[in-house]
Amino acid sequence: MFRNALEPWHLLIVALVIILLFGSKKLPDTARSLGKSLRILKSETKAMKEEGGADAAAPATPVRPAETGEPR
Repeated sequence: MFRNALEPWHLLIVALVIILLFGSKKLPDTARSLGKSLRILKSETKAMKEEGGADAAAPATPVRPAETGEPR
């Protein structure tokens, strides 16, 4: 169904439409802010992976079943 969905001329048309919609003056600022956002996302995911790796290395505490109210 989508065998030839993205051919080079499709991408060219999409690029032209984006340039016409946003104008050539705003595109560099938009690309710059998108790059900053991606860098922030990358650094945050890296920090989350490092935190997750430290948590996974620690032994897990066993989960005890809920108390039934009976004395031990």
